[in-house]
Amino acid sequence: MVSAGDLATLLTDRLLAERPVGTTRVGALLNGLGATKYEELFVLWTQVSKRLEAAGLTIVDPECGEYVTSLDMQGCSLTLVWLDEELETHWTAACDTPVLRRGAAIATEPATDMIVNEDGTPSFAPASEDSKAAGACIAGLVSAIAELLTEKEEELGRLDTHAGDGDHGQGMRRGALAAKQAADVAVSMGAGAASVLAAAGDAWADRAGGTSGAIWGLLLRCWSAVLSDDVGIDDAAIVKGARLALDGVIRLGRARLGDKTLVDALVPFVETLEREFAAGKPLTEAWATAADAAKAAAEATASLMPKLGRARPLAEKSLGHPDPGAISLAMVAHVCTKFLAERG
Repeated sequence: MVSAGDLATLLTDRLLAERPVGTTRVGALLNGLGATKYEELFVLWTQVSKRLEAAGLTIVDPECGEYVTSLDMQGCSLTLVWLDEELETHWTAACDTPVLRRGAAIATEPATDMIVNEDGTPSFAPASEDSKAAGACIAGLVSAIAELLTEKEEELGRLDTHAGDGDHGQGMRRGALAAKQAADVAVSMGAGAASVLAAAGDAWADRAGGTSGAIWGLLLRCWSAVLSDDVGIDDAAIVKGARLALDGVIRLGRARLGDKTLVDALVPFVETLEREFAAGKPLTEAWATAADAAKAAAEATASLMPKLGRARPLAEKSLGHPDPGAISLAMVAHVCTKFLAERG
């Protein structure tokens, strides 16, 4: 077993070798990565501080604790800030951030999820009246999805805490709301169906953050490729778009059935939709059956062990709980079922 003194030496020696000439004051942050006990961090800090002081350094406002973690990762990190007069003013200043709070409280105003388009007003190609009407329908569907995911944010977040960082619900809400805003703007500017769905996908990917944001952005983008701004939407194009979306997601994420990801719900959804539609079922009926298949498959992921992504290191904690990405996809599929039925 490595002693605290040996570990302190390992952490400090290479950093001390980078010490600027003439530097006598240092800021220090000893950060636990998630599974290191505070008592162990404090013991280690006593050894680190001795090493720094022995090197002739005065330690200014050190921090020791968990600030930036990585789920239940073992270990720690040491950061040193070589201080001059100006830097020390900033190092000791009050701050209020998600990972570090120091000094007096700072008055703040909550940020919004509104997108600021720094590139100016978007433009869209001319579209037929039929395609504009279809684009408005898509925007309505995206709005329904955003409403659902806003309602389910807390539930999806709790589900993501078992083997993730608990932000899946937040990311899905942010992405869907951004997609809704982009789709509404596109419709107001006379965009057709393909452009509306593509704009929604781009906004989702840009605003949601994380892997799920990129996946949903690509999913919608790929689906838009079978649509047109020149004509309305036919049912066969919707089914074909589902296959393109699945192919794009697999190509990007490299997930397969059984990896405990969104793909475990998306594959049965697409395969069922194609099969039911090919058998002559109306799109509304085929979609409803596919959404049920996605829900059943999503719930069945509870018995799987994750093989990709952040959940993989915490596979045992994930066992017994369904994958949040698969669950959210099944939720969206069912909202689409309801929307299609109401539209007739």
